[in-house]
Amino acid sequence: MEFSSKLLENAVNEMSQLPGVGKRTALRLVLHLLRQPEHQTFQLAQALSKVRSEIKFCKSCHNISDREICEICENPNRNKELICVVEDIRDVMAIENTSSFRGLYHVLGGKISPMDGIGPQDLNITSLVEKVKLGNVKELIFAMSPTMEGDTTNFYIFRQIQDFNIKTSTIARGVAAGNELEYTDEITLGRSIIDRVPFEASLKS
Repeated sequence: MEFSSKLLENAVNEMSQLPGVGKRTALRLVLHLLRQPEHQTFQLAQALSKVRSEIKFCKSCHNISDREICEICENPNRNKELICVVEDIRDVMAIENTSSFRGLYHVLGGKISPMDGIGPQDLNITSLVEKVKLGNVKELIFAMSPTMEGDTTNFYIFRQIQDFNIKTSTIARGVAAGNELEYTDEITLGRSIIDRVPFEASLKS
C-alpha cells in the first residue's frame, strides 16, 4: 500500500495493530477522522490517552475502575458472600447486562493455557484464595467460558479451595461448549447464572 504522506502511513500502521483491523480498514478509519472537525479528533485522542494513563484496576476484584475500589464492590446492595469468577472484564460486562446477578466478581485476567505459556501464577488466583480463607465468602460461581482452558482453570481453583467450607457452582451449560462468554446472548447467559449447578456435579458430566 503506497502512501502520499508519512504521517498518514504512521497513523494507519498504528491503527492496524488493533484487533480485527487490517490495513485497508485502518486507512478508512484514519481518513474518516481527517474529515471530522479537528476538536472531535482531539477529544478521541485525549480519551484514549486518559484511559491508558489514568484507569485503575479494582484492588478487590481486579475489574477496571476509575477508583481504587470499583462501584460494584462498593455497592452496599450487592451480596458480598457470593462471588462470580470470570476470565476478564468483558465477562463482567456481559453478566451485568443480564441483570440476573447481584453478587460480586473476581476477574482472573485470563485462563490457564499451557499452550500459550499461561500458568496459575499469571492469573489473579492467589487473591481469590485469600478471600476464601477469610471465611466471608459462602459461594463461588465459576463463570469461565466452557472451553478446555476454562474447565482447567475452574478445576485448578476448585482444588485450591476445596478444604474450606464454601459452596462451589458453575454456570449451567445453556452456554454451548467452546463458546466465549462475552458472545452469549443475554437471556441464555442470565438463565445460566440463575440455573447454576454444583461444581462437583459438572465434573461427572
